[in-house]
Amino acid sequence: MINIKEVNTQKELAQFIKFPFALYKGHKLWVPPLISDEKQKLRADLNPSFAAGCEATYFLAYKNGKIAGRIAAIINHRANKKWKNKIARFGWIDFTDDYDVSGALLKAAEQWSKSKGMTGIQGPMGFTDFDIEGMLVEGFEHLPPIISPYNYPYYPQHLEKHGYSKAVDWLQYRINASQPVPDKILRVNQAITHKYNLHTVLFKKKKEIMPYTHKFFEAINASWENLYGFVQLTPEQVNYYIKTFFSFIRPELLCFILDDKNNVVGFGLSMPTLSRAFQKAKGKLFPFGFIHILKSLYSYSDIDLYVNGVLPEWQHRGIHSLYYVAMNKLYIKHRINTAISSSQLETNTNALGIWNNYEKELLFRTRCYIKENI
Repeated sequence: MINIKEVNTQKELAQFIKFPFALYKGHKLWVPPLISDEKQKLRADLNPSFAAGCEATYFLAYKNGKIAGRIAAIINHRANKKWKNKIARFGWIDFTDDYDVSGALLKAAEQWSKSKGMTGIQGPMGFTDFDIEGMLVEGFEHLPPIISPYNYPYYPQHLEKHGYSKAVDWLQYRINASQPVPDKILRVNQAITHKYNLHTVLFKKKKEIMPYTHKFFEAINASWENLYGFVQLTPEQVNYYIKTFFSFIRPELLCFILDDKNNVVGFGLSMPTLSRAFQKAKGKLFPFGFIHILKSLYSYSDIDLYVNGVLPEWQHRGIHSLYYVAMNKLYIKHRINTAISSSQLETNTNALGIWNNYEKELLFRTRCYIKENI
């Protein structure tokens, strides 16, 4: 017998957040999130996405009196207005290998979404593109970055069993970070820089970055405009992400491409690989979790690419290769071994094409599923 309960109390929200810690206990490749971060994302009084047009509810599945699964049902009304649809989202989905459990969770999310006037549902997706999105369908044998999903191989089987189909896939590659920059790319970059009067900005200290933070998010809003499911961040969301995102950034791993008016036209941001540190932290910064994270932030040999982009009016001019080359040179300087690319849509051939010039290996394929009629 499966019982579904909507999360209504802080105690239940804590149980919702902590369920995967039990489900993946002892798993060598699952990377636990920080519990404090999860609370901030899921509480309406802490996450500005709710004030920006999102609503959500959370469900727990019980079997024989024990929690056996969880799911978040989300509606981003601004996204629906932009994309001219009535599609809800599901995220934070985890469940035991029991089709009755997964089916009951998905049904609860579907019924809630339908009661709100939605006609379909897709996911895993969050409130914004800065939440973890997608379900792992290839690459179960690899340790993921902290910004990438990880799930048991049976998850996709359950989704497909319950009538969900592929909407879109994201790809992530592992790259030899210290390989020399191809001569062809260097020549092209030199020509692009002179032709368009662009310059590359690198940083040594966090305070040097702060004057560019709002321009950075303006560039994200513009460059990601046509990506699957994306909706522009509001000023309140931008301030929220500036506060959280730049609190632990490594300035030497950030690169901006500026035009002659110092506007950000392209950007690339990477971070030290923190996956093992997060595993050691076990979801908590205190009393000792922050020590593992700080150690990895300041002593590292592998990195993860977080975000990158080029303004629409500058796309298809090779601008993206400028920050890839700048970062490549930094990785060589800092003796970085490997880099894992950020999730990129399989249809984004312009962004994916840069990797054709590098030694690479497809590491992860994650998928957004959809049920168009609920």
